Amino acid sequence: MSTPHVVVVMGVAGTGKTTIGPLLAARLGVPYAEGDDFHPESNIAKMSAGTPLTDDDRWPWLDAIGAWAHSRDGLGGVVSSSALKRSYRDRLRAAAPGIAFVHLSGDRELIEDRMSHREGHFMPTALLDSQFATLQPLEPDEAGVAVDVSGSPDEITDRAVEALRALSRQQPAE
Repeated sequence: MSTPHVVVVMGVAGTGKTTIGPLLAARLGVPYAEGDDFHPESNIAKMSAGTPLTDDDRWPWLDAIGAWAHSRDGLGGVVSSSALKRSYRDRLRAAAPGIAFVHLSGDRELIEDRMSHREGHFMPTALLDSQFATLQPLEPDEAGVAVDVSGSPDEITDRAVEALRALSRQQPAE
């Protein structure tokens, strides 16, 4: 399965965006971009200190991801981004109208457990509550699918691929 669309793998911290994103990209035969790499140093410093980002902090980050997605229009790609609010997804869509979202979602306890076992990441588990408080799930008019994060990375990726296939069957041909 390949896609000319860019897929944004979204969700709160600890859902597996950095794990599932590259697996999904490989399955779709497109490049992967790590959304965290688009953050300015000031954002990383704030998150490392346990300070939630403001919308003003996020706009340059979202614009950088949107520019990457726009550059991949018609070529396809997968990029990770929390994209927690509708306004963030709208901003990404403004830059790259054809994007689709894969919302990795799951039980808070499972996500917190996974976060507590990962190493070398700047997002502390203390920010998980603010992430869930900020999360606005995909709305019916948004191109995207929700995928449960229980199970192995391969199982989650399988569910994401199947959900994207079903989504592409529902969308009219361009």
